[in-house]
Amino acid sequence: MFAATAQASDAIDVGTRLEPIVDDALIEKLDGASLRLHPPTPREVVIRFDRPWEGRFSGTVAVVKDAGKYLAYYRGLPKSSKEGGETVICCATSDDGVHWTKPNLGLVEIQGTKENNVIIAKSRESGGFAPFIDTRPGTPADQRFKALGGISSFDAPEGECGLYAFASPDGIHWRLLSDERVITREKGEKRHAFDSPNVSFWSERDGCYVCYFRLWVENMRWIGRTTSQDFINWTPYQAMTGDGRPLQHLYTNQFVPYLRAPHIFIGFPTRFMKNRRVLGLDQMEAMGTPKNYLKDCTDILLISTRGGNVLTRTFLEAFIRPGLDPHNWTSRANYAARGIFQTSPEELSIYVKHNTGYPTSYLRRYTLRPDGFASVYAPFAGGEMTTKPLRFSGDRLTINFSTSAAGSVRVELQDAAGRPLPGFALDDCPEIIGDRIERTVAWKNGSDLGALSGKPIRLRFVLKDADVFAFRFLRD
Repeated sequence: MFAATAQASDAIDVGTRLEPIVDDALIEKLDGASLRLHPPTPREVVIRFDRPWEGRFSGTVAVVKDAGKYLAYYRGLPKSSKEGGETVICCATSDDGVHWTKPNLGLVEIQGTKENNVIIAKSRESGGFAPFIDTRPGTPADQRFKALGGISSFDAPEGECGLYAFASPDGIHWRLLSDERVITREKGEKRHAFDSPNVSFWSERDGCYVCYFRLWVENMRWIGRTTSQDFINWTPYQAMTGDGRPLQHLYTNQFVPYLRAPHIFIGFPTRFMKNRRVLGLDQMEAMGTPKNYLKDCTDILLISTRGGNVLTRTFLEAFIRPGLDPHNWTSRANYAARGIFQTSPEELSIYVKHNTGYPTSYLRRYTLRPDGFASVYAPFAGGEMTTKPLRFSGDRLTINFSTSAAGSVRVELQDAAGRPLPGFALDDCPEIIGDRIERTVAWKNGSDLGALSGKPIRLRFVLKDADVFAFRFLRD
């Protein structure tokens, strides 16, 4: 049993929102159960960076969906900036998120022709360009798309680097909102680079714009955060607070409000393992590995945040591993794109850039079930998860779950003190067996929870060879 008084008054209001189990924010106790990471399934290669203006250092991919059409923005960079390479910003399009084309936009002349998919060229201000569709109420039509782009501290003196604000009516034709930097790094401030995707968006949860970018904390690559009401004037940045776990180099963040639960931001940062060489020098030389890519390796994590500067790494295990291809085992080879999309009723799609630094560089689609990033899991021997006190709206409980043929899920409703509620005890809940994205939980007397709406309750999940990915209260 739990102490009732404080627990009841501190009940978390979940309303009718979906709660994917990507962290332990709502969990009071696990007994024989654990949180389990579910890596996505690699699918087809969707874009190869094979045009003359793209090349082996293409990257910083951001994908958005606008009225049924997907747009992928990415940096084209045939040779590194140290070798004199010049960055261009390219755009590819798709009607389904699977089959992509590079339209001839006719905007920018490259190598004597405008037959290309370049939207911005030779702009020092466009580093880490990561567009989004502005959902702020009252946004002018000619600013429906926005982005921040930067001059990194590696490309400019200390007093010149910073981020500039861009806007567009259609995602293709862009202009600067201000000739001045809107986020700056001045002399004497903490070092931050602006050379990774400078992720920004309107946060309905926070009622402001947020920007996440790379900085340094204790000589480690980390994530900074700043906010704005107008996209021009930004608060002093802060480093995101850790989760009590050792700092690791996070090269990117790629945060996005999860489309099915936008109060939770989910990110796929590249974890940079400095001086952790996997391949032999002879093998890397034969592969044509860039000299500054010889010493390190990378993979991709799953991270989340529920607000403010708090960063949660529920899992330190890789969400996406480098895999069998040796070209993905050299420095800076693997980067997730920004964006999570539901490409079918039973499928989410994300995108990952591989082979960075090689002529074979490409973007691959990965898939997972809706809400399927992680789960609470119990083996055949069984296990339980009990939530903190919750307040909900609605009259029924749904779960996203999967069992084996021999497995099961049962749910008990408790009061704030942990006492089973009459009619909703574990013995009142028949075994739930199968695999569903949304299944209404029913007890012997039915599924109606209307009498409990607004009252503090706990959920006790009892699992046997089963996963629960998410739960949600709904009103019919």
